[in-house]
Amino acid sequence: QVTGHLDDCTCDVETIDAFNNYKLFPRLNELLESDYFRYYKVNLKKPCPFWNDNSHCGIRDCAVKPCPSDEVPDGIRSGSYKYSEEANNLAEECEEAKRLGAVDGSLSKETQQAVLQWTRHDDSSDSFCEADDIYSPDAEYVDLLLNPERYTGYKGPDAWKIWNSIYEENCFKPQNVKRPLASGRGESFIYLTKWFSNVCVEKRAFYRLISGLHASINIHLSARYLLQDTWSEKKWGPNVTEFQQRFDEVITRGEGPRRLKNLYFLYLIELRALSKVLPFFERPGFQLYTGNKSQDAEMKNLLLEILHLAKSFPLHFDENSFFAGNKKEAAKLKEEFRLHFKNISKIMDCVGCFKCRLWGKLQTQGLGTVLKILFSENLIEKIPESGPSYGFQLTRQEIVALFNAFGRL
Repeated sequence: QVTGHLDDCTCDVETIDAFNNYKLFPRLNELLESDYFRYYKVNLKKPCPFWNDNSHCGIRDCAVKPCPSDEVPDGIRSGSYKYSEEANNLAEECEEAKRLGAVDGSLSKETQQAVLQWTRHDDSSDSFCEADDIYSPDAEYVDLLLNPERYTGYKGPDAWKIWNSIYEENCFKPQNVKRPLASGRGESFIYLTKWFSNVCVEKRAFYRLISGLHASINIHLSARYLLQDTWSEKKWGPNVTEFQQRFDEVITRGEGPRRLKNLYFLYLIELRALSKVLPFFERPGFQLYTGNKSQDAEMKNLLLEILHLAKSFPLHFDENSFFAGNKKEAAKLKEEFRLHFKNISKIMDCVGCFKCRLWGKLQTQGLGTVLKILFSENLIEKIPESGPSYGFQLTRQEIVALFNAFGRL
């Protein structure tokens, strides 16, 4: 059912599938397995700036905090409560989540050496994202290949609270459209069709970017689900029921296929940014520095091949329709866009599960970098062929986030 034309674009689903599956994705996958792109520095200890995070589930060193956010009853500390069914379930859920969601922080000796060299490349400020302070003692490098995005046991009221905040507080949508937090599996559906036809392309696009990101994350959790967990082995794989709960047309009352189309829309936006940023990476002075000269040169060639491929895509999203109206209105709207997105990146510090927080932060920084590129076209065009690029700059963090976020799509 997800087929044909995409709204606000000249492109269709089939063209993207063929281009991505046969040309782009195999190359991109190879790039993301290289040392430069597999290590991402992140601070998973930042406090939530929007609400007091109660989701610490009673275990002091819990690596992930996916338990219900309503406070654990006082009785949990008393002997009588300790033996009750509810207390045991809560403890089991925490233990499971702790195990599933723990972030593997091990780095090899060689990597630690290379990592010291990378820090000097990270010195510019990010405009669309609340970037982590990578010099903070709490910021650590994480191997993304050792910590794949998959089901971690993080669900229920806490996970809903995050997405609810993103949609309610940060999306351009009409005030009278509510998306109340639903308990259990049921979701309250919002029908945006009428609103979509009356709203400007920028606000519509912003909503669709967030919806596409949400769809992408849900697909990964469904595709890498814990199917079997015994003492001898853990088996991860596709959980079709989980996927249908989120995307089936009947179960979602028509909303599911639209969510999946928003995923394609997000793909087109990110592909467009990659095609635009080529001059920054083409400069001889730009290196994917890890310390391994031959591998660095090989990966830069592969990176440029991917960017040229992105540029060759025949049906790009036309971002010239963005902010094309009245100059004063356009500037105001662009600033709103920036602030809304910055808020979304801050919400990621409220995610209770560390592995979900890691991938949430990486993907929002990736999308923030995409927006930064699309809104910096004039600066990118002025980049000198040799020498430093003062007007437009990307840090190593932004580069790693940009390509890994695109890799998720």
